[in-house]
Amino acid sequence: MTQPIPVRRVPDASRPFRVLDACCCIGGGTEGYRRAFPDCHITGVDIEPQPDYRGDDFHQGDAIAFILAHGHEFDFIHISPPCQGEGAPTKGTNKARNAAIGRTYPHLIGPARAALQTTGRPYVIENVPGSEVRKDIRLCGEQFGLGVLMHRYFELGGWTTRQPVHPRHRGRVRGWRHGEYHEGPYVAAYGKGGGKATVEEIREAKGIDWSSDHLRLREALPPAYTEWIGAAYLTSLAPRLEVAA
Repeated sequence: MTQPIPVRRVPDASRPFRVLDACCCIGGGTEGYRRAFPDCHITGVDIEPQPDYRGDDFHQGDAIAFILAHGHEFDFIHISPPCQGEGAPTKGTNKARNAAIGRTYPHLIGPARAALQTTGRPYVIENVPGSEVRKDIRLCGEQFGLGVLMHRYFELGGWTTRQPVHPRHRGRVRGWRHGEYHEGPYVAAYGKGGGKATVEEIREAKGIDWSSDHLRLREALPPAYTEWIGAAYLTSLAPRLEVAA
């Protein structure tokens, strides 16, 4: 069956621009879209409670089920499916090790894409290198002068934009690697120990000042990423907005 093509939604000055941030965590992505979209209303959905969530409204529950039921009510949809089962670290020997200890992770990019395509709305799927997300855009903390590298890929549904220049990294990520300690301009915002970032270091490195939850901070997107994505989306609408004017 042919899937509906997402329609690029032109902001309507008579009402708030409605954004859905699915698998929202504490709302790092939400904060970026808030900066990009003037007078927007952002709803977050997550399977876990998120008392530090940054948006206007929050629903605890299954993100894909929520998209299927309510996605058409929004003007723009973002989803960051859990990355633990998607990236390169879960493949090869690590995949075999995880299987041996009974650790399994959901693979939600395909189901998320299918759900998003039923809504007829423009969307973004974000995930890690090595995942099945389409590699339309790659963003890195160095592009925004951040203290983390944190490469992430973004699949764009119903709209397009150009890949920004990926600048050369200024050095290494600080911490232990293969028994050797390295200094560098970036912190490791994942795990604990081995020189990895503290709560305060992650807050500063990612530009997130509203949570002190170490795990959630590690998982959150830097707001600068989605601020860029949101601005790029509005730029992609410019020809239509000129015609409407």
